Amino acid sequence: MRTVGVEEELLLVDPGSGDPKALAAAVLARAAHSGSGQDVFEKELFGQMLEFATHPQTDMVDLGSEIVRWRKESARHAGQIGCAVAALATSPLPVSPSLTVNDRYQWLAERYGVGARDQLVCGCHVHVCVESDEEGVAVLDRLRPWLPVLAAISANSPFWQGRETSYASYRSRVWNRWPSAGPTELFGSPERYHRRVSDMVASGVILDEAMAYFDARLSAHYPTVEIRVADVCLRAETAVLVATLARGLVETAARDWRAGRPAPDHSVSLLRLAAWQAARTGLEQDLLDPVTLRPRPAGDVLRALLEHTGDALTECGDAGRAEEAVAALLRHGNGAREQRELLERTGSLREVVTECVRHTQG
Repeated sequence: MRTVGVEEELLLVDPGSGDPKALAAAVLARAAHSGSGQDVFEKELFGQMLEFATHPQTDMVDLGSEIVRWRKESARHAGQIGCAVAALATSPLPVSPSLTVNDRYQWLAERYGVGARDQLVCGCHVHVCVESDEEGVAVLDRLRPWLPVLAAISANSPFWQGRETSYASYRSRVWNRWPSAGPTELFGSPERYHRRVSDMVASGVILDEAMAYFDARLSAHYPTVEIRVADVCLRAETAVLVATLARGLVETAARDWRAGRPAPDHSVSLLRLAAWQAARTGLEQDLLDPVTLRPRPAGDVLRALLEHTGDALTECGDAGRAEEAVAALLRHGNGAREQRELLERTGSLREVVTECVRHTQG
């Protein structure tokens, strides 16, 4: 059974006002001093962000427990210095991001200017193990049309700098300002994949291979495919659903490759439209069907995803829980809907943040 790991980026905020706080260095120092999660927590581009990574898991119940554990540990360490953590993909309140001091981040800020300084956004990356680069690239080629569906499920960033954006996932629109971000064309082989990345680095536009910010890519550090389209999810159970479906998609793609079934030859132009539609409406209206790339109700597309990955989900023991989680998501909505409902009920973006602090820990 394929292992799965999750990386989550959390927003550090003042527990009273909801304002983002640039205290990541202090939180990391607390974690290091306590010996809790020394191999788990990491710094990010801005001081208002904290990242953690789970260990590889085969059981989704165990993965969910670990996500909850590290969210609670993040909150504990943050609380010791007077701040809190919120699983919000963008800050609903105005913020001036504080760049983390190191050479790499300084290079990014100087190279990309305001495009880099706007990147105070929190994502969720899912790593699913693969047997080889050959299998990994075959999987990447076959995942492409399904990735916007995962983005719609996770959408959790309707507000930006004090304003309603009219998007369910505005984080994804900000993230796509990086020149190397977004969907990719078919690669066809590991050689073509690695040559494409090398050519991008040689162009001088990006710093190194780590800046190949594709929607899904081969990990540079682990034998995994890294799926990078999701917002950090407000609720841990939504993150588990994204990870479950990601593993189902990887396993299904690998089986299709081994059976000699070709990858769908959708153009990047249409895949970009599918990603935009997912970001704009989340699960509230139509998505673009991954097979036809024509509008289809979001609920129907999610059920098509369950059907597409059905054999893989069943063999992993995930089918029943995935079906229940999708049904619950369609009833109650994703993080974007929850944030908007909180604003409607409270009339205050500050209250939205403080409520989301509570939701983050489950």
